[in-house]
Order: sequence, then structure tokens, then C-alpha cells
Amino acid sequence: MDGHHLILGETTDFITGIQIQDTHDERYRQNIARFLVNKKSYGKSDIKPRHELLVRAGEKKAIIRIDFLIAMKNLILMIIKYGPGSIITRHRPALSASRLVAPYQVPVVVVTNGVDADILDGPTGKVISNGLDSIPLKQELLNLSEKFVFGEIPESRAEAESRLLYAYEVDGSCPCDDTICRIE
Repeated sequence: MDGHHLILGETTDFITGIQIQDTHDERYRQNIARFLVNKKSYGKSDIKPRHELLVRAGEKKAIIRIDFLIAMKNLILMIIKYGPGSIITRHRPALSASRLVAPYQVPVVVVTNGVDADILDGPTGKVISNGLDSIPLKQELLNLSEKFVFGEIPESRAEAESRLLYAYEVDGSCPCDDTICRIE
């Protein structure tokens, strides 16, 4: 057993085709990936899994993973953050991530435990819909993006969001969590 996840062997990532560790959490992620492609009409090329994001809190640094970035027209239009258990506790860190993965606010933020989902409006943080089925279809997301203003995130705001994300994802994580890379 590595870290705090039960390793069930290896599996092939649905999006990239690479071999990855098979865990209970990864099975949920793979189901989400299939759902996005098979039910929501996204192409595999629209989806970037396991995006690494550098977060800082003063001198402390770590790399965390954003489960899925959805990018089209050279813009990140949606992020999806998976985590087991209660999804409401994951809203704030996911919103912080949506303000750090690009120099602008990502319009749509999805927080899911693989069974349920909350879809958040990136700029306001308000829940705009619930349930996996309410994740926008590809065309719906493209239509939404045409109306969205991709305003730049000020450096001071990005720093504050990074500290917040560090507190939630790194300081609040299990010391044996091997999905987070603490940089000394």
C-alpha cells in the first residue's frame, strides 16, 4: 500500500491512454472522464487530466492536482475537482483553483464526489446547478464562454487564493497523501 490509498493494480487512463495506479478514487475519476466524453460530448482533446498547479503560502510551496481542466478555443472554460465525501466542503478550494490555473477567472467550476456534483459560477462562487447531469454539455459551455469576460486576476488576489488553496489542500491533507508534492 502506497500513501493512504489502497492500490488495486494499474489501469489505463481513459483520456490519455497512459498506465496509472488503480485506486477507488481513480475509478471515480475515470467514470467522470467517460461521462464527459460519452454523455457531455467533450472530445478527449478538450480534457486535461491531473493538471499540476503550484501553490504557495509565504515560503511554503506545493504542487497539487486539479482533476480535469476543460479547455477549448485556447481558454480553460471549466475545471472539475473530485474529492470523496461531502462536496460542499470543497467549494472554496475549487474556486481558489479556478483563479490560479489561468491568469483569468475560469467561468465554470465543478465539485464532485463522483456520485453528486455542484456546478459553481466561477466569478460569484454561487451554486448554479446540482448533479452530474447538470454539468454543461460541450456546446452549452462554448455558448456560455462567448458571453463571459475573461478578466485578469490581480496578483494580490492570486496570492491570497494560493494561500487559501495551500491551507485547504496541503495543510489540511493527510501527511501520507502522495498526490501532493510538498516542495521544501
